[in-house]
Amino acid sequence: MIRWVAVIFVALVIFPLLFPALEKLGIGRAPGDVHFRIGSLALCLPFGSTVVVSALAFLTAELIDRW
Repeated sequence: MIRWVAVIFVALVIFPLLFPALEKLGIGRAPGDVHFRIGSLALCLPFGSTVVVSALAFLTAELIDRW
């Protein structure tokens, strides 16, 4: 379980740093992504993009496993 906590922590640290580059690829603009602003802080919760990326990762892993 500690491994998953570490992976989630690293993802939460790295994802905001990569978000400007990922936005150019379309991540964060899918239906289901939530954007809001609190004062001068703009936040994006990419729920829809997460589902799409997870599905692609799953399909890639399945193809690699069968190959």
